[in-house]
Amino acid sequence: MSELTTLAAAAKAWPFEQARLLADRLKAKPKQGPVIFETGYGPSGLPHIGTFGEVVRTSMVRHAFRVLTDDAIATKIICVSDDMDGMRKLPDNVPNHDMLREHLQKPLTSVPDPFGTHESFAHHNNARLCAFLDSFGFDYEFKSATTLYTSGAFDAALLKALAAYDKIMAIMLPTLGEERRQTYSPFLPISPKTGRVLYVPMKRVDAAAGTITFDDEDGEEITQPVTGGRAKMQWKPDFGMRWAALGVDFEMFGKDHLPNQPVYARICQALGAEPPINYVYELFLDQDGQKISKTKGNGISIEDWLKYAAPESLSLYNFQKPKTAKKLYFDVIPKAVDEYLAHVEAYKKQNLAERLENPAWHIHDGEPPSALTPISFALLMNLVSASNAETKQLLWAFIGKYAPGVTPETNPFLDKLCDYAIRYFEDFVKPMKRFRAASDKERAAFEDLARRLDALPDDITDGEAIQNEVYAVGKEHDFEPLRDWFKALYEVLFGEESGPRFGQFAAIFGVRQTSALLRQGLAGDFLR
Repeated sequence: MSELTTLAAAAKAWPFEQARLLADRLKAKPKQGPVIFETGYGPSGLPHIGTFGEVVRTSMVRHAFRVLTDDAIATKIICVSDDMDGMRKLPDNVPNHDMLREHLQKPLTSVPDPFGTHESFAHHNNARLCAFLDSFGFDYEFKSATTLYTSGAFDAALLKALAAYDKIMAIMLPTLGEERRQTYSPFLPISPKTGRVLYVPMKRVDAAAGTITFDDEDGEEITQPVTGGRAKMQWKPDFGMRWAALGVDFEMFGKDHLPNQPVYARICQALGAEPPINYVYELFLDQDGQKISKTKGNGISIEDWLKYAAPESLSLYNFQKPKTAKKLYFDVIPKAVDEYLAHVEAYKKQNLAERLENPAWHIHDGEPPSALTPISFALLMNLVSASNAETKQLLWAFIGKYAPGVTPETNPFLDKLCDYAIRYFEDFVKPMKRFRAASDKERAAFEDLARRLDALPDDITDGEAIQNEVYAVGKEHDFEPLRDWFKALYEVLFGEESGPRFGQFAAIFGVRQTSALLRQGLAGDFLR
């Protein structure tokens, strides 16, 4: 056993905890074929970050499992799209509602694409999901529920479910209200006339023939097979059936599934299979504390986040405290970016055991980059503010003086970070800035600091040395607590209550430029 494998067996990071549960399960009950990690997607609306989060978290568990088992067991992630579900309502964030209304209750793969670019609405949303997952480099196998049902891949499991019809009904009926019990069926036939998914009771079930009998929408009695895509299962039985049919070993899902997890498991067992290990995570919330929904389109889209930050920061946000509900809106992005940079920087100084606990190890499959940037995202945004930079060329003029040899070509990550900082500043920081005038006490301190900066060498890039001067001014002018001094600097000069280390900012911006900035603040230039 290698040192890495030994340390993985004791690592506390949550992906390793889940990997050990899975490894113990396979020791007790070995299986033929690869270990299957499943993640599901409901294409009733456009993909959102919660969808991405499920794949990235599952990928982290898979990688932890591979390390724990020394990659001796084959593994596979499958991403299943529930695209045979009927479109039960119109998504708020898509066009052509009048056209879509004509196709309510049809499988999503039978609903025309409202954007006019793909074969169906489901194909459109599936393509968007896969395009992003592919661009991120996820190793997964995409599966369409429609294809699984129509190709015969689910036929054996569906026939088992038909044979176990009474058992499944006994599991389901106690979970339903009295009225729904009267009409409930675990099978949803597809109307041979309208193509709609029908929520109708079964009049007869013939396990030997593999058929169900029901009344179509026009009242005509229809008998048809449950196989070959002529029927699908209700979502709770579908969950358990899918686990059994695909041999799923691990699946995580949001807290909203937790009450139904025992139902999924019992149905899987009724079909003669072992339910997978489940990991339940908390849900993402929008700025108002409401659950993010694909159909509502609230919260941040994948494209939104990637407009303002690198995908690694999004991976970090998903890694951190998955069992804690977190707000997912634009104001979380800067912190996520700088925390990601801090973890990458810390990784270089850590021993192997510490590295296994570092989020950067999990984000990068054990191989984080050696270096990314000497400048934080928050500091870059202050540089944008102070320099009125609308293009990154001006930022690079400051960066080049601070870090000779660092260029867009030698540090493409920092170059992208400049783009992100300018966009984020213009869209979210600048509109919210609230400048104020300095008090008499603050004015004297500002003038003192400006004089001290003027006395420093013009080419100084030692942020700590500058920071010491800033501290000294705050103490000599009796700021207590000292954070009030720094708060004053940021409120007067940047229109914000806090920011990165002021000395580091001055080192990049230049001490002469910073002293000029201080005098502009005293003159009230930012109040105009």
